[in-house]
Amino acid sequence: MEEIHPAAVKHLPPFITPPGQTDILFVVMVVVLIGIVLLIGNFYLRLHALPEQVAHRTHKVQMDIVAILALLALFTHNHLYWIAALLLAFVQLPDFSTPISSMAKSLEKLAHSDDRRREEELKVVPEAAMAQSLEMPIHDARRSEETLKVVPGTPPLTDKLEARS
Repeated sequence: MEEIHPAAVKHLPPFITPPGQTDILFVVMVVVLIGIVLLIGNFYLRLHALPEQVAHRTHKVQMDIVAILALLALFTHNHLYWIAALLLAFVQLPDFSTPISSMAKSLEKLAHSDDRRREEELKVVPEAAMAQSLEMPIHDARRSEETLKVVPGTPPLTDKLEARS
């Protein structure tokens, strides 16, 4: 064992190293400090990602909003954003998009069927002119190839034609 300096106390603690030797306590404390910082940082980041993970697991509609609020809370250190993200992650919002898109598709089908009816009416323009001359509603006079067809419940067209002549 090396001699202790004459000014040193006789009973030195074991963590004091002689000059030129590696300080074991310092190395151990640096490793422990780095480990603690990494563990706390990991916990902090996992805690901030908790609302996003909950929303992702349950396949919520508002998952993007939850993710943005969690990210805002992380960078602004505003806890209100994180609490809002957590609440949105646990609350099931009603699904308005599915019924509305179903209604939109139904209305689109109805609109296209009205367009088809209008196209049929435009094809019946000569019949409309004939119906006006016979003083009949347009829907009563229909042309089938070359002959005139009478809608049931209306008098035959030939009687009106003979009555006019």
